[in-house]
Parts: sequence; structure tokens; C-alpha cells
Amino acid sequence: MTAVPVTRPTLSGMSTLPQDGSVRPITRWGEDVMHRVNQPVTDFGDDLQTLVADMVATMRAAEGVGLAANQVGVDLQLFVFDCPDKDGNHVQGVVCNPKLELPEGKDRNLDEGDEGCLSLPGAFTKCARPDYAKVTGVDQHNQPVTYEGNGLLARCLQHETDHTQGMVFGDRLSRKYRKRLFAEAEEFAPDYPSDWPVTPMVDHDHEETPAT
Repeated sequence: MTAVPVTRPTLSGMSTLPQDGSVRPITRWGEDVMHRVNQPVTDFGDDLQTLVADMVATMRAAEGVGLAANQVGVDLQLFVFDCPDKDGNHVQGVVCNPKLELPEGKDRNLDEGDEGCLSLPGAFTKCARPDYAKVTGVDQHNQPVTYEGNGLLARCLQHETDHTQGMVFGDRLSRKYRKRLFAEAEEFAPDYPSDWPVTPMVDHDHEETPAT
């Protein structure tokens, strides 16, 4: 099959990600906020601006490419990302109340690449997803935004939108692969303090693929 052509991301209403946040502990799989549909963002005041800045700082401290609000324990449909597309061009943004659009029919091609999650640190496995995705929503200032693209960017947009709907990527795996994923996470668990990334991981040698 022919890959979907790379579509340049559309960036409307996007500002540079904030740089002045504080690192927060990352919430792990199993916590209730990770496994339920989160609340829509309706208040775009100072508290949201602080949350967004803290999420960016946390994502970068964890060396991830995306992070959803429930991954810092906040029940809101919101994510931040800074992720390369198929051509290696970095795209970054903030999306509140995301709506995901995926190709269908002959335009739908699956990418069976590795996927990881900052809320299950250290573990990776293959997870088939469409190799193109488009997300619309608003940014932290309630301005419309649209992001679309291929490669890791497409995987990131899908992964983070899933988080806002209470789904982790392990939910998309067969029982066999989910069992392997949890076994790998258990193996690496001693490397990650309970308040990681506030306290850095013990051993960076296990990092292989950007997680979200």
C-alpha cells in the first residue's frame, strides 16, 4: 500500500509553548482519572494557564512528546505536545476539548510502530494506528486550533486524544500483548520514583522510544 502523503500541519491560534511551569508527578495507569472520560475545558483563566505551563515542564522533564491533563491528575480534556512529524519537523501545541478525525476506507493505512506512555514508564510495544490524524479544538486562550500530520505526530495526536476520553493505549492491545507490556513496566518500575519526573529516573539506559 502507498502511505498517505504528508500533510503540513495547520496551526491556527497557536503560540509558543510556555516555558515557566513547574514539574508535577505523573499519574500512573490504574488511577481513576486515567480511565474515565474527562471534563471539557470551560474556564480559560489563570488556573488553566498555570496548568498548561506545568504540563509542558512535566512533559519535557520526562522527555516525552505529549502529555494529557489526566496524566498530572487533572480531570480536563486537555493535552500539550511537542512532536516530530514524518519528515522530522517538530510541531508543538496545546489542545483543549480535542476532536479526532481519522482516514477511512482506501485512505486508511495502519502504522504498527512502537508506542509507550509516560503513565506506564519504561514499557513499549507495537500498537497499530492510522498513519495520519487530524485534531481540532481550542488552545489555552480559547482560540481555534487544528493539527494534522503523519508519522509520530499522527500517533501522538491519537494517543493524547485517547487520554482525554479515558483510554490508555493498553486498552487497544490484545490480552497477550497487554500482559507483556505490564511485565516490562514492572521490570523497569524501580527506575522510576513515585513522584517521577519531579525526582529523575534512576537509569536512563532503558529509554528507547519517545512516550506520550
